[in-house]
Amino acid sequence: MLASLAIGACATTGGGISSGPGEGRAERLAQNGQHRDAAAAYAELASATSGPARERLTLLAVEQWLDAGDASRARAAFVGVTAPGDTQLRQLWNTNSATLLLYRGDADGALQVLEAMSREPLPRNRRLRVDALRADAWIQKQDPARAIEIMTRRESLLSSRQDIEENRWHLWQALLLSDPRDLRAAAELTLDENTRGWLMLGSLATSTGQQGIAWINGAVRWRESHANHAAMAVIARLELPDAVILDYPKQIALLLPLSGDAARAGHAVQNGFLGAYFSMLEGLDEYQTIRVYDVDTEGGASAAYMTAVADGAEFVVGPLLRNSVISLANDTLVPVPVLTLNYLPDDMLAPPGLYQFALAPEDEARSAAERAIADGHSRSVALVPNNDWGRRVLSSFTTEFEALGGTMLDYRSYTPANQDFSNTIEDLMGLSGSIQRYQRIRANIGSPLQFDPRRRQDADFVFLGADAPAGRLLKSQLKFHYSGDLPVYATSSIYAEDGRSNSDLNGIMFADTPWIISPQVWIEHLPPVFERNFPDESRLGRLHAMGYDAYQLIAALYTARIGAMPELDGATGKLYLDPDGRVRRRMAWARFQGGEPVPVPDVEYPAGPIRDISDAAEMQPPAADDELWYEQRPE
Repeated sequence: MLASLAIGACATTGGGISSGPGEGRAERLAQNGQHRDAAAAYAELASATSGPARERLTLLAVEQWLDAGDASRARAAFVGVTAPGDTQLRQLWNTNSATLLLYRGDADGALQVLEAMSREPLPRNRRLRVDALRADAWIQKQDPARAIEIMTRRESLLSSRQDIEENRWHLWQALLLSDPRDLRAAAELTLDENTRGWLMLGSLATSTGQQGIAWINGAVRWRESHANHAAMAVIARLELPDAVILDYPKQIALLLPLSGDAARAGHAVQNGFLGAYFSMLEGLDEYQTIRVYDVDTEGGASAAYMTAVADGAEFVVGPLLRNSVISLANDTLVPVPVLTLNYLPDDMLAPPGLYQFALAPEDEARSAAERAIADGHSRSVALVPNNDWGRRVLSSFTTEFEALGGTMLDYRSYTPANQDFSNTIEDLMGLSGSIQRYQRIRANIGSPLQFDPRRRQDADFVFLGADAPAGRLLKSQLKFHYSGDLPVYATSSIYAEDGRSNSDLNGIMFADTPWIISPQVWIEHLPPVFERNFPDESRLGRLHAMGYDAYQLIAALYTARIGAMPELDGATGKLYLDPDGRVRRRMAWARFQGGEPVPVPDVEYPAGPIRDISDAAEMQPPAADDELWYEQRPE
C-alpha cells in the first residue's frame, strides 16, 4: 500500500528515458493513469525485441505494474533483468528494486538504495519518484516527521498548482497509514510548525477514523488555527462544516445490567463505551458527563430510563437485554433519544426517538448472503442447528440471498449434541440417492462394483450455522462425504477464541467484527489494551467493540434527528441506519488458514431486485427472547 501510494503520486513515465519506436500508445496509457494497460503494452513491445531494448521495455513494464499495484507480476518480470550498465536504465532498475522492497516491508533495504540515489544527479521525474519512495519508506519506519520534510521539499520541484496539491494529498494518505501514537510523539518533538501541523492533523484523523464528534470538531478547530498551513489543501477536499456546528449531547446515560447473571456482559460493554469516550476527548469542545445506571438495582429498564431523564440526560444508551428493550418500548414514552443495545421483535413498532443496535446473528447471516453473491455464487445449500438460533439465521440468510438473486436449493437441520452428522450431510448433498442407485445396480448384477459416491453438482457453496465445536466436526465430515471442495460461509459463532486448534476449520470464511479479525488503523491498538487491562473479559472483545461503537453512534444519531445518519466505519462493522431505526452492520471477513483467521479483503456488495419469498413461512424465526447476542449459539 505504501509503495503504491508513492508511485501513484509521481506521474512519471520513464523518468527521462528515451522512447523507442511504437511506444507512444504505452506512454499515453501511463500518463492517463491506465497503468495495467500501459504495462501490458510495454511487455508486448518487449516480447518483440531483444538485447538492451528488451530490458528497457521490461523495466518500464515493471514500473507500470507497480503503479497498478500488481507487485507479483512486477516481481516476476523484474527477476529476469540484471542491473544494467546504462546510467538512466540503472536508475529505473534501482527505483523498481526499491519499490519491490517496500512492498515486502523492507524499508531499510529500500532506503539503502534510495538515499544513495538522492545524492546523485537525477532527471526531474526520477527525483520526484525517488523522493516519494523515500517518504513512504520513512512512514514504514514509523518516522512520519522525516516523511513530511521530504515531501515538503519535493514541492520545490513541482510547478503546477495541481501537482502541488496532489503531492500534499499523497502525503496525507501516507500519514493515514501511520500509528496515531507515532504521530503524537513526533508532534511533541518537532520544532517546525509546518511539520507539527501535519502531524497534529494526522494524529486526529488516525485516532478518530475521520468520523464522529472528535474528528469534525477537532478538524474544524485545526482549520481555524492553521489558516495558512499547506494541509489546508487537504482540508478543502474533506467534507467539513464551515464552523463548529456538530450538535452532540453534553450528558449521556448508560443503562446496563451490572449485577446479576448478565453483569459480566454489562461491564464489558461499559468498558468499551468509556474507552471510546476517553479516546475522543481531544476533539470535544467540552467534556461530556456520562452517568451509568444498573438496570437491576434501579428497578428495571423503564425505571432506570426515567431516572436518567430526571437527572438531565440528553441521550440514553441501553438497555442490553432483549426483554429489557421490549419493556422500555412498551412502558415508556421516549422524550429523550435512546439507543438500545438489542433489537425489538420484527412485529413490534419502535416508538419515535428509539434507535436499535445489536450484534445480532441475523446481520451476520445477511452479510454472508451478500458476500457469497459478491464472490460469484448464486446457488446455496445450508446446514443449521434445529433450534431457534438456527431458524433465525437461516431465515435471514435466505431472505437476503434470494433478494439478491440467489437460489436456496435446500437445507437440513442437525442436532448439535450429536457427534456424527453423516446422515444429515448425505441427505443434503444427495449422496443417499447415489448410494441407493449403487445398491440397486449391485443387486441386479449380483457382484461388487467400483463405486465412488457422487454428491449433488448444482450447489455453489454451503452456508453453515454452527459454533466452533460443531463446526469442526461438520467441516471434517463434509470433506469425508465428498463435499470438501465446496466453499463454506459462516457467522462469527464459528470462531470461539477458546485457545483450541482451528485447523479443522481451514477454508471456512466467516463474518465477524473488525475489532476481532481486522481492526482499522485508528483502533488496532485497542484490542490488546483491553485484553491487558481486562483479562477476565478476554473472550468478550465483541462486546468491547459494541460499547465502542455505541459511543460513536451517539453524535451521528443525535444529529440524525434533522437529517440522515452518515455511514460509520465502526469497530463492529460498517454501520448504517435503516428506515425502521435499526443500526445495521456490514461485516468484516476472514478465512481460516493454518488454523488461524486471516482477514479477507472487502468486496463491493451488490444490489438487486427484491423478490417476495413470503411463502417461506417455515423459515421465519419465532418471537424474540431474552438472549444476549454472545449466548445465541447454535447449541
